[in-house]
Amino acid sequence: MTHFADLLAEWHAHQTHNLRRSTHTVRAYQAAAKRLLDYLGGDVGWAELARCDAATLRGHMARRRGDGLSNASAAREISALKAFIAFARQRTGIEHETPPRLRAPRVKKGIPRAITPDEAVGVSDMVAQGSDEDWIGARDRAVLLLLYGAGLRIGEALALDCEAWPPGDTLTVMGKGRKQRVVPIMPIVRDAVVDYLALSPWLARPGDPLFRGAKGGRLSQGVVQKTVAAARQILGLPSSATPHALRHSFATHLLAAGADLRSLQELLGHASLGSTQIYTKVDAATILDIYREAHPRERSGERQPRESG
Repeated sequence: MTHFADLLAEWHAHQTHNLRRSTHTVRAYQAAAKRLLDYLGGDVGWAELARCDAATLRGHMARRRGDGLSNASAAREISALKAFIAFARQRTGIEHETPPRLRAPRVKKGIPRAITPDEAVGVSDMVAQGSDEDWIGARDRAVLLLLYGAGLRIGEALALDCEAWPPGDTLTVMGKGRKQRVVPIMPIVRDAVVDYLALSPWLARPGDPLFRGAKGGRLSQGVVQKTVAAARQILGLPSSATPHALRHSFATHLLAAGADLRSLQELLGHASLGSTQIYTKVDAATILDIYREAHPRERSGERQPRESG
């Protein structure tokens, strides 16, 4: 029999090198696979896993739901388990058998929660002021401006290495599925990263992470999330004001200011236009607020209203 660790290691390698999934997805799928193996117990190899039936999966998911798993989390877990079992079937050559059928719970797709331009600016400025060390405050501000000013996912921003900087007017980003896209970089975003690098105690060598933690390793998402949570509390913002909300705000504000969906799809790195179209459902009141302010980080308060006539 194959040891649990060997199964997980091979599954990890397949996801990373063959499927080229993102680090976040691989981590989630690995965790789901480990939970299933723990549930199955005993000596489990690829053959046993490949023959895992729907009744077994339902029993496992019933236990998971008993732990308080939400519909959205359950749907993601079922998707991960189906992928794991499909790999086992491919690995053992028994793909001709009927795969286990397990219906995922319905998940209502919500409208992305954007925050207002003033709130986005306030959060990015507050994290800079709230740090005990200048370089850490500058770092956190630079990260958040990449999310709000360039529409990066937090994982994409933290995955940047030093050779990516300084860019010209654009930055090449490695997105989901290891697909590259090019995003424009506004001067205020570029300047924020330059300021951080000037204050950072770490050398910016090729291959090193652009954004470092206090001990010099790559900055983690958890640190950024905690920093934003602290700033959110000080500013009295809702719990929806998260790092990912800044990316939603980037999309919502540009769409309200006249950006077309296809261009926005390219900027966000969405595989399908359907993922981008959800931003058209933002309520009218938010749209009006955004139109009044446009995108403050691009304007930087410099553009003057046109004179009539």
